[in-house]
Amino acid sequence: MIKSNHLGLSIMRQCSLVGISRSGFYYKSRKDMSEDLELMRHLDIQYIKTPFYGARRMVLHLQTLGYTVNRKRVRRLMLHMGIHAVYPKPRTSKQNPKHKIYPYLLRDITIDHTNQVWCTDITYIPLARGFMYLTAVMDWHSRKVLSWRLSNTMTSDFCISALEEAISRYGTPEIFNTDQGAQFTDKDFIQVLKDNNIKISMDGKGRWMDNVFIERLWRSVKYELIYINEFKDARELKNNLRTWFFFYNHERPHFSLNASTPDQAYMLGLEKAA
Repeated sequence: MIKSNHLGLSIMRQCSLVGISRSGFYYKSRKDMSEDLELMRHLDIQYIKTPFYGARRMVLHLQTLGYTVNRKRVRRLMLHMGIHAVYPKPRTSKQNPKHKIYPYLLRDITIDHTNQVWCTDITYIPLARGFMYLTAVMDWHSRKVLSWRLSNTMTSDFCISALEEAISRYGTPEIFNTDQGAQFTDKDFIQVLKDNNIKISMDGKGRWMDNVFIERLWRSVKYELIYINEFKDARELKNNLRTWFFFYNHERPHFSLNASTPDQAYMLGLEKAA
């Protein structure tokens, strides 16, 4: 009887008229929630493999795994996770005037020293019961993870916190590159960059390759830590991420860095600059 898109009555008013609580309208059974989390885990694993899969292909993938799902449900879950198919799309809508989009500054430039370019992104992390979002700030040249944060919401606060920590510990880059996500076009996030005289660069719409190194970071952390374990809560996840990021920065050699670790490459870059 209650329509969430009713033009004349709010959900609160409709609930009042039929004599049920608003929480009752939004209630979702534990079984449904559990299945959604299960589906989201499968979507996350497949998205890392095939970021160009949209809701239609994801439906087919889940159906091959034995799930009965429709495109509407899969689209809702992907939206909730903050993932979308990556492919060139026409600009069919105007940008929010409060969220200015900046041009991509990294095309055709050689990135050859530490603190020349930093980048950031957000990814979805499944838990045994629930999920979190992870953001990280990375030095593009050395691949060193400068800071990271976890959050249970997709607001800009935890992204700003990670950015401010990176600046306080490592100084400032010449250029900071992000995608066009609302967290990174948020005026408070942008203001931190402006206050530190950092040039702002943003990926082209749907261009995940423009920020490819942090996408590779997500693939590594998920295949080496997240998918082979099941963390019961955010505290356990945070402790294990802290250990993994230390391993990634200080012990894990990168062949693209001549078998150096990101920390070694970062420090060598500082020495050369001096």
